[in-house]
Amino acid sequence: MKSDCVVLDASPLIVLFKANLAYLLPRMFNEVLVPGAVWDEVIAGGARDTAAQRLQTIDWLKRVEVLAIAPRILTWNLGQGESEVLSLALNQAGYRAVIDDASGSR
Repeated sequence: MKSDCVVLDASPLIVLFKANLAYLLPRMFNEVLVPGAVWDEVIAGGARDTAAQRLQTIDWLKRVEVLAIAPRILTWNLGQGESEVLSLALNQAGYRAVIDDASGSR
């Protein structure tokens, strides 16, 4: 049974692409979202980077612009990508956040 939606941070997404396991995401989730800041961070890897190349070719990944960071998340002083992931997941029922930041996980 699939979960509703997952919102991914850069590191987990990069690892899945480099391990050739990203194909598992649409099998596990109905929707796979990547906030704009995370998307830009992955693309910054450049033309030779596997994750940067693949991110732009996968049609089941959806780039989502996060217009505002949740006030309580702002106080945690996380990076922009982690903050966008958590804000998006926090404000939508059934959304799950996947991050690797220890502070954000707490």
